[in-house]
Amino acid sequence: MRPTRIAKPKQHVAAWLGDWNRARQEFDWDQVRRELAALPGGAFNIAYAALDRHAGGARADHVALRWLGRFGNERTVSYAELARQTNRCANALRELGLAKGDRVFVLAARIPELYIAVLGALKIGAVVSPLFSAFGPEPIATRVNLGLGKALITTASLYQRKVEKIRPTLATLAHVLLIGEDSRTVSVPGTQDFATLLARASEQCAVEPTSTEDMALLHFTSGTTGTPKGAIHVHGAALMHYMTGKYALDLHADDIFWCTADPGWVTGTSYGIIAPMLHGVTSIVDEAEFDAERWYRILQDQRVNVWYTAPTAIRMLMKAGDELPKRYRFDALRFIASVGEPLNPEAVWWGNDVLGLPIHDNWWQTETGGIMIANYPAMDIKPGSMGKPLPGVEAFIVKHKNGGELEIIDQPEVEGELALRSGWPSMFRGYLNQEERYKKCFAGDLYLTGDLAKRDAEGYLWFVGRADDVIKSAGHLIGPFEVESALMEHPAVAESGVIGKPDPMVGEVVKAFVSLKPGHEPSEALKLELLGHARKRLGAAVAPKEIAFLAVLPRTRSGKIMRRLLKARELGLPEGDLSTLEAGA
Repeated sequence: MRPTRIAKPKQHVAAWLGDWNRARQEFDWDQVRRELAALPGGAFNIAYAALDRHAGGARADHVALRWLGRFGNERTVSYAELARQTNRCANALRELGLAKGDRVFVLAARIPELYIAVLGALKIGAVVSPLFSAFGPEPIATRVNLGLGKALITTASLYQRKVEKIRPTLATLAHVLLIGEDSRTVSVPGTQDFATLLARASEQCAVEPTSTEDMALLHFTSGTTGTPKGAIHVHGAALMHYMTGKYALDLHADDIFWCTADPGWVTGTSYGIIAPMLHGVTSIVDEAEFDAERWYRILQDQRVNVWYTAPTAIRMLMKAGDELPKRYRFDALRFIASVGEPLNPEAVWWGNDVLGLPIHDNWWQTETGGIMIANYPAMDIKPGSMGKPLPGVEAFIVKHKNGGELEIIDQPEVEGELALRSGWPSMFRGYLNQEERYKKCFAGDLYLTGDLAKRDAEGYLWFVGRADDVIKSAGHLIGPFEVESALMEHPAVAESGVIGKPDPMVGEVVKAFVSLKPGHEPSEALKLELLGHARKRLGAAVAPKEIAFLAVLPRTRSGKIMRRLLKARELGLPEGDLSTLEAGA
């Protein structure tokens, strides 16, 4: 049996969060604001804070982006060069008539031009919505139309494969700017060449004097049914990105940082673009898709200090085996963090055993805009826990009483809905054109996350499941994450997803879907072995009654296992919005 906690690294014993309670009491958002440079007159713009204040100072020549092309080509971009290129982009957009408040969508792989486009658009006060490049035509059209997109910046190949045919349906889209391969110019009817526009634009640019409450980013998040929701975020969200980069990710000025998330997702924007640039660090940008050996080589050769990735990627590395990482050295690596969905305890221990560092899970949502709860560098990790709330964040466990009132639960180990007191800088300011839906997310000044959790006696928070995922069986409330984590402790299991299946006797029974590691094949004997393993770990009331083997579990392109889709397919129900479903799942 493994210990219940992993001790904090020695180098962080004296770090700022050595005294968690004191840090929370002394925290001041105004101090965070003072650490970030504002524009003259007190205006605040994300792009200026993240880029221009470095480009005009001592870090001008420091590398902002180290881009690794999928075919082995590399490019480094300094803060000064990136500032010049984003200035050109901002001026080019203004020449086209774009201005503050206009919606600019960016559809590209992880290439330097994506970062230039996002930051350039932010400089003119445009509202930016990065799209995942693997989206098909229908999800692209849905988001551009919902967001009233006025401009789209994309690559020539993506435009011709995914956008050209749907262009007539994009009623508000006035401009399409195309990025050519290897900076080659592009000539496609109805579009303009991105490189040409930038080449003839000035490198001098007046940044739009936006306020902290001006809309800056539009991130779409899929619901269980219906169309995606557009979560509105403001320029002031950068305060949260800066603070969490410092305290939750432990970024230091000379760090090499690698966030593996695509900027088409909120993590890839908040922590792949904004947070590291606010701290002036060097970011690794890998154009290629996941490959276990390539990732280990990047960690070694690029001497990555801080690595922010997702549970799915970690499970895929685990699935690749423990022999592969032994070929590499990770002596520069200081801190590993994970986000996207809860990190199973076995994955935390795997990091400690195989990579030499535990993996620090943290929790947040598209709606929160930034990390809310984390396993800090200076605290012991309890594998399976979300950690503790960051300074400036107040988290509660609440229950709905009869009559609709909320009761805040003070006792430890009592499950309820996770709620946050509103007011943190990166809190979403609305769902685009869905005011009533937005209002339903709040009870007074509490934001209701829709996630069920519990708090232990030491203040650590533990994820139980989404409110609509929790299984009710014979009077027991069963969180799927607990069952999934227990199954992952078995050496044959790579991933697991758990649902409640209707049963006339007990309400619901627990059914698990598992994918296996290489070297293991589905069989009736293995099924019985897994059932016995889960029963021994969890007890008869909680353990799954049924197990099914799947080659691949359905998950979103950002890595979350789609339990609702497992349930819909099991019961023959409508599958809902599949725009974010990973190809082949």
